[in-house]
Amino acid sequence: MENLIRQYIAAYNRMDVPGMVALLHDVIVFENISNANGITVTSGKTDFETLARRSLPMFKSRRQTIRSLTLGERTAAVEIEYEAVLAVDLPSGRNAEPLKAGETMQLRGVTVFAFSDGKIARISDYS
Repeated sequence: MENLIRQYIAAYNRMDVPGMVALLHDVIVFENISNANGITVTSGKTDFETLARRSLPMFKSRRQTIRSLTLGERTAAVEIEYEAVLAVDLPSGRNAEPLKAGETMQLRGVTVFAFSDGKIARISDYS
């Protein structure tokens, strides 16, 4: 499980969507729960890939760094440090100033991974 997580994050950091998708179970569920932007959910590889490809032009670069990793029997919780340089202006939530292209966005959060059949079956991001 840890190897799959590290491979997924490495592909994410390279903006390698095919590399990310190759590690996913066919029925992958992806959730992003954000204090600023609400909840985004996809179900299945096709929807995940569409969302991943749609997000690529938003960033000049992006990097997730593992701060800690806790493995369970079929799940893992990963504390993530996230940094991205924006390629486009992004609205901010909760009365904050919008983020501008060229600015660096930094977040900390937790991602919970669940596994089935040797693949990643669920990714739940909390930030």
